[in-house]
Amino acid sequence: MSGRARLALCAWAATLMAAGALLPLVDPATWILQAGFLLAVQTGVGMATRRVPLARPLTVAVQALVSLVMLTLVFAREQAVAGLVPGPEAFAHFADLLQRGVDDVGRYAIPAPLSGGIRLMLVGGVLVIGLLVDAVAVTYRSAAPAGLPLLALYSVAAGLSDGGADWVWFLVAATGYLVLLLAEGRDRLSQWGRVFGGAPRVPGGESRALSPVRTGRRIGVVALGVALVAPLGLPAMNGGLLDAAGAGVGAGSGGGGTISAVNPLVSLRDSLNVDEDRTVLTLRTETEDVSDLYLRIVSLDDFDGTTWKPAKREITAVPEDGFPAPPGLGPDVKRTEFDTTISAAGWYAQDWLPMPYPPSGVRIRGDWRYEPEGMTLVGDHGQNTRGLAYRVSSLDVQPTAEQLAAAPAPPTSLTKEFTKLPDSLPEVVARTAQQVTEGAANPYEQAVKLQDYFSVTGDFEYDTRVQVGSGSQAIARFLRDKQGFCVHFSFAMASMARSLGIPARVAVGFAPGTPQADGTVSVGLKDAHAWPELYFEGVGWTRFEPTPSRGTTPAYTVPDTPGSTLPNQARPSESASTAPSAAPSRSEGCTVEQKRLDGACPTESSQAAPAVDGGGPKWWVVLLWVLGGLAAAVLPFAPMLWRLRTRAVRLGGHGRSEEGAAAHTLAVWQELTDTAWDFGIAPDESQTPRGAAARIVRLGQLDGDAASSVHRVAGAVEQVLYAPRPHPVPGLADDVRRVIAGLTAAASRGTWLRAEFAPRSTVRVVWVASAWWTGVKRRAAAVRPALRRPTGQQG
Repeated sequence: MSGRARLALCAWAATLMAAGALLPLVDPATWILQAGFLLAVQTGVGMATRRVPLARPLTVAVQALVSLVMLTLVFAREQAVAGLVPGPEAFAHFADLLQRGVDDVGRYAIPAPLSGGIRLMLVGGVLVIGLLVDAVAVTYRSAAPAGLPLLALYSVAAGLSDGGADWVWFLVAATGYLVLLLAEGRDRLSQWGRVFGGAPRVPGGESRALSPVRTGRRIGVVALGVALVAPLGLPAMNGGLLDAAGAGVGAGSGGGGTISAVNPLVSLRDSLNVDEDRTVLTLRTETEDVSDLYLRIVSLDDFDGTTWKPAKREITAVPEDGFPAPPGLGPDVKRTEFDTTISAAGWYAQDWLPMPYPPSGVRIRGDWRYEPEGMTLVGDHGQNTRGLAYRVSSLDVQPTAEQLAAAPAPPTSLTKEFTKLPDSLPEVVARTAQQVTEGAANPYEQAVKLQDYFSVTGDFEYDTRVQVGSGSQAIARFLRDKQGFCVHFSFAMASMARSLGIPARVAVGFAPGTPQADGTVSVGLKDAHAWPELYFEGVGWTRFEPTPSRGTTPAYTVPDTPGSTLPNQARPSESASTAPSAAPSRSEGCTVEQKRLDGACPTESSQAAPAVDGGGPKWWVVLLWVLGGLAAAVLPFAPMLWRLRTRAVRLGGHGRSEEGAAAHTLAVWQELTDTAWDFGIAPDESQTPRGAAARIVRLGQLDGDAASSVHRVAGAVEQVLYAPRPHPVPGLADDVRRVIAGLTAAASRGTWLRAEFAPRSTVRVVWVASAWWTGVKRRAAAVRPALRRPTGQQG
């Protein structure tokens, strides 16, 4: 097998290995087989055209044409002419498929189903990247820049994936790129003769020199090892609470450990904005009323002024004899225990275990740890909920309004921890809390007034399209604009409660799901929810619901109204229509209790809630991110790419006339002097070509063919400069290539790296730009006096 054929196969393999990072994004992953076959055909066409041989641009064009025909055959056969030739109808079909693919990317959570549009995006994207890699690495014989399209392919996959095993796909993609580089290095060495194995062995049996290929392998292995091991010592970036599981936490199954904070905001909003409400959990419970069955994942109790997040907590082994009583729950409060069997979807990988609060016990398999403060379970060492079935025993705590109103002051330590507010919190938050709760006799009445302010009387609108926001002014903006979703409502109410001295935190999980005909309850992505929990001594952490049209209003926040026959109904999480309505508001004259009842007295808030569209990124946003990533990846290699392009233009020229031959000779000489400059031999314009050649040979430590080639190019330049009729000299480009090889062999590794990636001669770009700008200013200065000359005056 020839070196170029081997290089083409390595380019094919490197592209497929980088495309492996896309496999976790789509289910099933059978598209990779189709992409691999079509990519193999594309690679084979390139090998055949280069063997003919065709011109390099024509080779790339033939590969692109064959790839287009294959895509037409697979995706647009019915719309094509004779089933193969793409016409206007085929291109329109491609555009429609791509648009549907973009819509599907924004609609589905990971892993997305393999729709026609997504399959075209995946297969077509792999073919495009494969064409770029093959063209750069094989056709144009420069494997190093071929890493840029491979990096773009991996970056898109890494940016969309949930991060469960990113290091594995990085290792696979990096290995493919390394193999490509080694194949190119072997091919270049083979052009100089047999690949040598190093210096002879010394008597002790050790070889003093290693072959370049073996050295390259060792360097590559070390680089990959550093890239994989170094991130282990860096801070990790975990996903949101509703995303897939991360790396796990804890110190083992026996001892203690800690659990760190994550930020659930963006993932919660994305879950609410999906078009298809995929089932996350399926429940079967003993309780008859499922309208109040919230599934709590974790509580957010650390507020830094920018966001709420879980505090760093100690975790222990899961209690085998049942959980302890919930913090603050007294014996006088009515409670009933019930069991709930929960089954998680196979695609839902969550570190925290969704459970009704407060849990009294759990039966579950796997490696889980217990966090006592929040009464939550968290997976250890990668454990998550994917496809898991478990049984939870929980308490249905039923306090009365009187018990909450008569609650004594909580412990000082708890109050101190859960009423902390940062100094950066805007004053409008505490001021609004005081205004809203004016006249309240106790913390319970203050809490109810805050809940009513957000859900009923404050004219707030529920809108999942509002950005989560960041910074200390996010809550102030929400109070001003009065538009947001559950995150805004829960964060604002918890912050305002803390400003009033009421211990508060935010819970994240799922609102009550939808009962099914078979007696189960289905909980979907759109049931993702956040709500505030306020602490009352004797009752414990108590749920409130400030978000309009979401969840259910707790019964203990709806005092009985004398003479009223309205039932204390609960509002389902999806009962409010998201379609706009032209009907006038009927809120005037409604009591607070009537406003809480869906349909009894609709509020402007519920009527104005906009329709929820797909939460995925727009196609142009994805395109901008890809282009930005490519630009950021290309920028460090810009000097190298510019030199490669300049060298190809200078050495690729040929003259068919005396003028053309002279221009080619001077271009070749400039390339030789610029290459010497890149290796540290600065040009000396005061010397003749012969003197400059002798200087390059001496400083570059050239001998043999390389030195002869320098003098041969210098002699051709002297003919152009001084001979009346210079004769074209063939083979000057090959002479320069021999000089480049000689300079590379004589230079140290640092000098070679500098010459390759940061060539000194690229300063000519700055000189050219400076000369151009000087010329522009000179021409502008020449035009200015003519414009100022009086009319009729001649110069």
